[in-house]
Amino acid sequence: MSVNIIPDQWNCQELRSIATINYGKSPSSILSSDGQIPVMGTGGVERYGNDFIYDGDSIIISRKGTIDRITFAKGKFWVIDTAYFLSDYDDVDVRWLYYFLQTIDFRGMNEATGVPSLSRDSLYKIEVSKPPKPEQSKIAEILSTIDRAIDQTEVLIAKQQRIKTGLMHDLLTRGIVEHGNLPSEETHEFKDSPLGRIPVEWECSPLSRFVPSAEYGISTSLGDSGCPVLRMNNLFDGEADLSDLKYTDITVPETLWLRNGDVLFNRTNSWEHVGRTGIWRGQIEKATFASYLVRLNPDPNVLVSELLNIWLNWESIQISIRRVATPAVQQVNINPTNLRSIYAAFPSCLDEQREIVKRLSGVQKAIMSSIKGLSKLRSLRGIRAVTIFEPVDGPVIKDT
Repeated sequence: MSVNIIPDQWNCQELRSIATINYGKSPSSILSSDGQIPVMGTGGVERYGNDFIYDGDSIIISRKGTIDRITFAKGKFWVIDTAYFLSDYDDVDVRWLYYFLQTIDFRGMNEATGVPSLSRDSLYKIEVSKPPKPEQSKIAEILSTIDRAIDQTEVLIAKQQRIKTGLMHDLLTRGIVEHGNLPSEETHEFKDSPLGRIPVEWECSPLSRFVPSAEYGISTSLGDSGCPVLRMNNLFDGEADLSDLKYTDITVPETLWLRNGDVLFNRTNSWEHVGRTGIWRGQIEKATFASYLVRLNPDPNVLVSELLNIWLNWESIQISIRRVATPAVQQVNINPTNLRSIYAAFPSCLDEQREIVKRLSGVQKAIMSSIKGLSKLRSLRGIRAVTIFEPVDGPVIKDT
């Protein structure tokens, strides 16, 4: 039997001696289109009403359904009837208790064979390793600071994504002119095309004009040794990801080795994954690609491969790609010939293409930097939480 040691100044108490667990109620009688009081579930605010069930800091725990989520609530609110809420706290910082309860395996406490559910009696038996209240508050402050940083970073990433979406539309439909400004019909000459109005210097043609050929990858069984083979799972957000590589032990033809700048297109899979595209940046010396990927070969005299990759990952083009797909029972297929029948418009000037790539790559790098920072914050929060709230897997005794 394992034993967890807690500091002398900490107390181990059942949740029943720390707080009261209350049942939520159906909100049907208090719901209002102009209500100001939030109706809470474990996922947060669900609706609004004109009455409240509690006023103050509280913790909402699911009673049925998604029983592994809890929510912190404050002020006036109503709680739905499939959830509990806590009140009447005894010498405990509510925010600290909220973080402590996040370490509990509520799924492991499920008592139902159908819809997951938690009984109040089982929750009352949760053993809480409780430090003195000033220490609780300090712990809650630390974790709350990290949570705020996580929230702020998520907001920043969402903003950056919106900027990228708008910039992609502008640059991929209008391009760049002198001094880095976007052209408009008031300042620049445009012309009609099958895709609408485009700058007069641009060319609009079927994609085959810009990408004259495409190649299927190798057809082989895959294992854990030999030559690295890129698959659909290795294409993510326009890049080649090497975290889940598979290998082949057959001899790879020289023509099917990946080259720096190769654009790979996933031609068959579910609707969710077909059309996924990424660029190979020569991360390792030799690698090849699977048969359900297609290498698209742009003419370097008319199209920069990085711009092709960006264009194929543009949401509006992804929609166009799916229109030429051949539906199937289990997998969708996109023939490279059909893919290259889609109309595309690009600047005739390669320098302008490179400048578009530069600008969009700059925004993407900023997004990836923010995502990396978010990952670090989430990791830090997890480490802090585990360090402060070591989950109890045996009797808790004081260190004597």
